[in-house]
Amino acid sequence: MQVELPEAFTDATVRIETGCRTDDDAFWDFCVANPDLRIEREPNGDIVIMPPTGFGTGNRNNNIAVQLGVWAERDGRGEAADSSTEYYLPNGAARSPDASWVLRSRLTAFTRDEKEKFLHLCPDFVVELMSPSDRLPKAKGRMQEWVENGAQLAWLIHPKRRTVYVYRPGREPEELANIESVAGEGPVAGFALDLLKIWAGL
Repeated sequence: MQVELPEAFTDATVRIETGCRTDDDAFWDFCVANPDLRIEREPNGDIVIMPPTGFGTGNRNNNIAVQLGVWAERDGRGEAADSSTEYYLPNGAARSPDASWVLRSRLTAFTRDEKEKFLHLCPDFVVELMSPSDRLPKAKGRMQEWVENGAQLAWLIHPKRRTVYVYRPGREPEELANIESVAGEGPVAGFALDLLKIWAGL
């Protein structure tokens, strides 16, 4: 399958209804053939092509990934990944969070070659950052999906509202407003994300 997006679609999400779920190898090949696109797969097989982020959102994403990565190197229990990393979830979706962290002991189950592709696992910890084009109800549904598929902790960060929504298995989401940092727990106990630059923007 080859997809060429007209200029009018650059600020919108494009959904391709496939009618059935593509197998993982075909989906990987499709992503590799279209490296300039941000591509995900819905549980029903629909392909979703998302717009790239603006500089402000990209800068915030980078700040989050750097903070998590530096802590992960120091902590040593797991590995962090940035927003270009995608995972095959148990429900059949293929998702790419803005930042993620996986216990090192879980990664030993995969070969070096397998780690060069999308892993068949749900990260232990994920962070999603709202961009100006995102809608809160849809973003919250995405966070619930992460937890339902195995994430032990998930944060949805809403810069415009200066709010972090915290998701944990078996519990209602917690809303934290106007905070300067948010502390990790469970698998990422000891991690603290400084939010001041996220709130301030550029």
